[in-house]
Formats: sequence, C-alpha cells, structure tokens
Amino acid sequence: MAGKFEWHKFSEVDLDDGFFDSLKADYEEFPDWFKRKSDAGESALVFHDEQGVGAFIYLKRENEAIKLSDSTILPAISRVKIGTLRLAERYRGMRLGEGALGVSLWKWCEDRTEEIYVTVYEKYSELINLFERFGFICMGRNRRGECIYLKSRSKIDYSDPYKSFPFIRPDFSKAGLIPIYERYHDRLFPYSELKIKKREIEEETAGNGITKVYIASPFTAMHYEIDEPVYIYRIYEGDTGKTYKSAVTSYCTITKMEVIKSNGKTTISLADFIKNAGNKTVFSPEELTVTYENQKNIIMLELVYNGYFGKGHNVIHKDLKNQGLFNSHPYQLDFSKDQFTKILEMGDVDAQNVIID
Repeated sequence: MAGKFEWHKFSEVDLDDGFFDSLKADYEEFPDWFKRKSDAGESALVFHDEQGVGAFIYLKRENEAIKLSDSTILPAISRVKIGTLRLAERYRGMRLGEGALGVSLWKWCEDRTEEIYVTVYEKYSELINLFERFGFICMGRNRRGECIYLKSRSKIDYSDPYKSFPFIRPDFSKAGLIPIYERYHDRLFPYSELKIKKREIEEETAGNGITKVYIASPFTAMHYEIDEPVYIYRIYEGDTGKTYKSAVTSYCTITKMEVIKSNGKTTISLADFIKNAGNKTVFSPEELTVTYENQKNIIMLELVYNGYFGKGHNVIHKDLKNQGLFNSHPYQLDFSKDQFTKILEMGDVDAQNVIID
C-alpha cells in the first residue's frame, strides 16, 4: 500500500481534494468548519497517497450534553469525540480504518476521559461495522439523523479483545511472552523500538493496523491460549550485550491460534498457510515457504496490539532476570497477573489504565 499517515495542520490539507466531496455533501457547513479549524491551528491525522487524501481523522475533547432525537440527553461529562473519520472508497475494508481507530482509542486511553464517541450516518455501514467491532454501542440518533456510537470505560465489553481494546481483560489467570528476533520484530513492531516521538508511533500504527500475525517456530509445543495477554520480547542478535539489549517492548492479546505443523506433521497446505498469513505478517511468501519446509513446529498467532513501552522504557532482559521474571526459555514463561502488572510498571506504564477492574 503506497502512501503514509502523518499529522498535519488543517491549513496544510487541500480542502478541494475530491476526498472531501462526500463530507461536503453530508454537512453543508463542513467548509466553514474546516476553515475554523485551520484558523485555530488544529491538526488531524491524514493519509496521503499518489491520488491525494486517502483517510482523515480528527479528535477533540468535549464536555457537553449530547441530545438524542428521542429527547434523551446524555449528561455533560468529559469525552473524546472522533470529530471526523472518513476513508476513501479505495481503502474501505482495508486495515487503514482499523489503524486510525486504534490510534484514536490509544489517545482516549491516555486522555483518561470516561467516554469516546462518534456520529455517523447509517449509510456508512463499513464504518459502523468497524465501530461495533471495537466495542462502540449505538446510543440513538441525534437531531440530524446520525447514529451516536459511544464507548465507555465503565462498561467495557471483555467478551472480545477488539471490543475491549486498548484495555486488557482483568480476569486473566496467566500471561505469556513471545520472543521475536530483532530483524522480524522491527518489521512487525517498528514503533515499539525505533521511534522516539509519539507522533511517529501514531502515524506508523495508523498505517499498519493493530492486528499482527506472527509465525512462531518453537522447539516444543507452546502453551498459549486465546484471549491471553502476552508480552513481545525483542531478541537482540548482536554478539555482545544481549542481556542489556534484548527487551520486552510491547503487550498484546492473542486473538487466534492455528497449528500449521506439529512434530513435523503439517495440518494445512503451503498455499493455505501463505493465504491465511495474509498481509498482517512481516514474513514474505518466500520466508513463509522456507519456514514451512524446514521447521518442525509452526504456530500462527494473531494478536491485537494493546500498547507499547517506547524507546527508553523497554524492559531489558537483565532487569527481568533480576526480578525473577525470566527463569526459563521465553516460549515456556508463564506470568501471573501480579507479575504481568509488575512488568507494565517496570516499563513506566500505569497498570490501572491498562487493566481496568
């Protein structure tokens, strides 16, 4: 996919781009609204490719009542509003929307406001499906006929890792660790290790989506479970300093597992393996083929990317070892909830803002 998400001032974005035609058609006041934001120096997350604008997302904080068409009033509290989230036709149904919404939910989490909401006309069914997948609930319609989709911290749906994103369900009994060599880690999670500025992390995440697929090749069977939180462990491949440079960088939740090969016996064909891996993995078809032909055990893990520590906050192997948190092979590590929480805190993350009881 050519193109890139970047934060831009409204004044840097071409309102005459054909991308905005549908917004102008839906909202007569849109050009005036856009000008006010431009004059105020506000910014939006914008995807550009060779055809122009491909996606646009704008967030703002509000503290006002929301009036519904049935005379119901949602009381005035501190909320994040997704003021605009629109995808060009050429990108609908792709990972661009997932990534942009994922960044919005990260920023909501960081903002610590109670609710996040968006207004959307019923005709935009793909966007509505995306909001519902991430746990937004329709509260009714406003007076112009838009659906009000809202997500609340106090009513997180933990039945599905996407619905609860970016939060991790509080009732887990164990957590694991996925070791990934740096050459693969930095392709799958580049923002976890290499980026310093939050804006760069958000731009890359929006473009890459928050669903990740990793192909694991353990020596023995693994003991992961669906809905289990896991840490991502970046294995440094240099000759020296591994205990200081290998580190936990990110935390995810396992959403799917598929055994491709067990003790040398394959369960699906090579073609299906490559197809199922899709575009959410960093492995090329050639790399997948080599893995398929040469590894004894292969498991495909699909993950939802809950969060990251960021450069300067990653938890190195030496510190994990000193705290009694790394006493066996990475694939065999099991963490209790208390141990998982401790690692979050070692990475300077507020655990109570990740695991909401």
